[in-house]
Amino acid sequence: MSRTQLSVADLAIDHTLAQTAGSMQFLLDVTPVNADHVRQEFAEGRVGPPKFTYRPLEVAPEVLAKALDNIDVASVEDPTLGHLLRAKHRELALQIEMLKARDTDDFSALSIQLYGAASPELQAQAESILERVHRTEGPGESLDAPAFLALAQAEIDHYREIDPEIDIHAEMRDDVNGVMVSGNTLLIDTDSAVQVSRANALIQHEVGTHLVTQVNGTAQPVRVLGSGLAGYDETQEGLAVLAEIGCGQLTPFRLRQLAARVLTVHRMHSGADFVEAWRALVDEGFPENSAFTTTMRAFRSGGLSKDAIYLRGLVELLVHLRDGGELDLLWLGKFSLEDLPLIRDLDDRGVLNPPRLRPRYLEDAAAQTRLAAAADRADDVAGLIEGAA
Repeated sequence: MSRTQLSVADLAIDHTLAQTAGSMQFLLDVTPVNADHVRQEFAEGRVGPPKFTYRPLEVAPEVLAKALDNIDVASVEDPTLGHLLRAKHRELALQIEMLKARDTDDFSALSIQLYGAASPELQAQAESILERVHRTEGPGESLDAPAFLALAQAEIDHYREIDPEIDIHAEMRDDVNGVMVSGNTLLIDTDSAVQVSRANALIQHEVGTHLVTQVNGTAQPVRVLGSGLAGYDETQEGLAVLAEIGCGQLTPFRLRQLAARVLTVHRMHSGADFVEAWRALVDEGFPENSAFTTTMRAFRSGGLSKDAIYLRGLVELLVHLRDGGELDLLWLGKFSLEDLPLIRDLDDRGVLNPPRLRPRYLEDAAAQTRLAAAADRADDVAGLIEGAA
């Protein structure tokens, strides 16, 4: 059956919704621009919660809300596409409300609606990791921002050799914190320092997962697969951590970091303030600087629960693999594991294009062995680290 199953009218609504989603820089807009400065002040005082500042919004939330209201997702005829687009429409409306509530008491509750909270089961996994994974690597040799940019650019060039038409980039910026992907661009903090032992894992996380699925999604007739369907973040971050496992560079410290993120979100929701949450991490053996970053990520904009999804997304994908699921369709774009049956329906009907790219780490035969072994640890993620008590 041909791709003409999706009507011109349905595709027009999809394209408009994708444009609206693409015009937003949600994660950038809710992340402090003064984190490095505040980090230094906090290290000298620690007397109270730090005061973060945020970039001016390029588009007023009221304008975004009006544009979204004008997109008639209720009129989509195709049942599968209609379900996906209506869910995305609701998610964008929620994100716009969060931008309106940025750095206020209302932000945290909206964040829980978007990303959920840390469930008791996830907390138990996180606590088990911190209790049992004690061996952590030393700081070792690190790459500065220009050196890491060169490494990222080499990885992008590898994919360009496969498909010269792909539109992805990497650049250094002084208004981001750490390393992150926004749209089709890998953004690297000019003050970043990446451990050599973690460099390839971070490349496979950011380029091999987030940018590869962005390329594949934007090449689909359903363009929202490029900007991301509703709830895609959890599965995306889970896939990105799977990439770290697949390339053999999930370190003890990294797994402890993912657990710390879950517990910091839980502590924040339980009433801990910034200093209390930071102190809890230091007491659990995290370096003060690392503890600050983890706490900042959770408390930004009034309380962002996104960091709980990394470990949750990983566990859900490990269960998926353990139960015989495959990853192939997940490279078609950015969507949640929950929507996999709907994506399979579109693919079976011939609506979707094959992926333009596949993650490079999958070229290594050992990657599949590592992923299969990891899937056996779905109920005991601490066991991903050999020697965990």
